[in-house]
Formats: sequence, structure tokens, C-alpha cells
Amino acid sequence: MPTIKILPHPEYCPQGAEVEAPAGTSICEALLEHHINIEHACEMSAACTTCHVVVRQGFSSLNDSDEIEDDLLDRAWGLEPQSRLSCQAILAQENVTIEIPKYSINHAKENH
Repeated sequence: MPTIKILPHPEYCPQGAEVEAPAGTSICEALLEHHINIEHACEMSAACTTCHVVVRQGFSSLNDSDEIEDDLLDRAWGLEPQSRLSCQAILAQENVTIEIPKYSINHAKENH
């Protein structure tokens, strides 16, 4: 079972965290399952960028992004070459390390 290492984020996990999730699970689903309440304003339907993460390690093990995700990522705050929407990034067998950006395009939290 792959492990997701989450780098420290002042709001979502100040100490950082490591969680396990089965292959085939999205990063967003895995974080929410382990009570790391990352924003996901569109309910994981690939219609916003609030669940944007930067994959620091293990990027190549994730499924490929599609055109819809790529277009949405162009609007994400702090976009980097290894950026993904966590609701669309599906785990394989390798461990990944992610960073949740400090800001999102949301002006108000959705309190999920």
C-alpha cells in the first residue's frame, strides 16, 4: 500500500503527516479519509482548483493528467511543473510526497 507524505502546512497539518491508501485512490480521497481536510469545493469533480497539490516525489507514478485537469491547473495559485489536482491524481504502488500550497483561488473556505 503506497504512503503519501504530506509536508507541513500551517492549516491542514502543521506537523506534516504520512498516510497510507490503496492504489487506485485519489490523493484527495486519501487525505480526507485521514482527516486532513484539504479544500475540494467542487466535490472532486475536476471543476475547480481548490485541491491543488505539488507532488515533490513520486510524480511519475501517478496517472497522467487529462486536458480538463491541465486547463484547470492553469488557474491554480502557485502552479509548478509537478502540480496536480489531488482529486484527479490517482495513486499507483509508489510512495509520493506532496506539498499543499499555502493559498488557493477560494476567497472563502468551504468548511468540508
